Parts: sequence; structure tokens; C-alpha cells
Amino acid sequence: MSPTPLFVTGTGTDVGKTVVTAAVAALARGPVAVVKPAQTGTRGGGDCAEVLRLAGDVDVFELARYPDPLAPATAARLAGEPPVTPERIVRELAELPAGYGTVLVEGAGGVLVPYDDRGGTLLDVAERLAGAVLVVCPSGLGTLNSTALTVREVLRRGLRCLGTVFGSWPHEPGTAERCNLVDLPRITGVPLLGALEEEASGHDRESFGDRARCWLAPELGGTWRAPG
Repeated sequence: MSPTPLFVTGTGTDVGKTVVTAAVAALARGPVAVVKPAQTGTRGGGDCAEVLRLAGDVDVFELARYPDPLAPATAARLAGEPPVTPERIVRELAELPAGYGTVLVEGAGGVLVPYDDRGGTLLDVAERLAGAVLVVCPSGLGTLNSTALTVREVLRRGLRCLGTVFGSWPHEPGTAERCNLVDLPRITGVPLLGALEEEASGHDRESFGDRARCWLAPELGGTWRAPG
């Protein structure tokens, strides 16, 4: 039997979910499975390919691919393909091969992005499996509101929010970023568990794994500590 999954979501698109997923996978106790229920915008290699490139020795599972870079429900409808329902995701996770030490599920967009036309979301899957949720967020101006709303929705569903991670920390942080290090945990009520350096995906596999320890907190296998 595989362990209860950790669900990696975000405050929106392009906040660094895939790179954070790869960093968590690189530090996790193996064997590691990374599941992407729906990959949209498939004209590139996709998020699973990026996780493999960065994290290395992990198994990846992609349940569906749709060409348009849209919400999974919309992309499936435009492609004339069946959507990936929460029920299917739960079933596929239950059918993963035994023996994994860690199972990560990377969502699409934010927590309320629909996977099917009934409005099923990644949180529906997490709720059925009693999984914990990790929220990836921006580090700059505006993140307090969007991240607090995301965490509030996770907690409203009765789920455990493991914490938040900044998907990209600038080489020269400004006042907003430095203040957010302190303010975000206070406003969300959950710990800040890391900050990935800007352009973290530019590392090769070996250096990415080494650097990931500096980016993530001990709860995620690293050494990073939030200030204060």
C-alpha cells in the first residue's frame, strides 16, 4: 500500500509548483512517485518531464494530457476528451504499485481549478484520501491575500495544510519580499517551509538536489529556516 499522498497546489499558475514538487521529490524518502492528474498545454514536454529532469530517480505518472493550456475541465472539453474526475484520480492513486515511500500529487493552477464539468477539484481528492496539502506561492507584493485565501479554503475543507513555500525567491529581495517572510505565516496561520531561489530550474540534476536542501525546511527534508 502506498502512503497517503502530499498534494502540491498553488495560489495560481506559474508560481513554481513543478519546481517545488521536484525539490520535495529530490529530498523525499524513496522510492518516490509523482502524479500529475492532468497535464494541459502539452506542446512542450510537460511537468512530469521537468520533475524527472530535476529530481532524477523518481517515478512519474501522468493520467491525461490536453493540448490547450487551460483549466483541465476546459482543456478536456475543447479536445473532445473525457475529463479526469476526482473519482478517477482517487482510483488511480489507489492502484499505484506498492512500495513507495512518498507520493506527491501536483495540481493544476490553484485549489479551485475544475478538473471536470461538475467542478471537481484537487481538494476533493485530498479530502477523500485525508491527504495533506502544500501551498506554493509568490514571494512578492500581493501574495499575502492570495495565499491566505488559498490556505483558508484548504482548512475550510477540514484538510491539513502542511505549510507554504515561496516558488521563487529573488536574488535581490525587496522590502515586500523581506516583510512577507515574517508576515505570511502570521496571516495564514501555517508555517513557511521554504523559498526556492530565483531560476531554480536552471540547475542540472546534481546541483538541484544539493541546492534543494538549502531551499526547503526540515519538515520537507532540508535545512532552510524561516527568520525569527
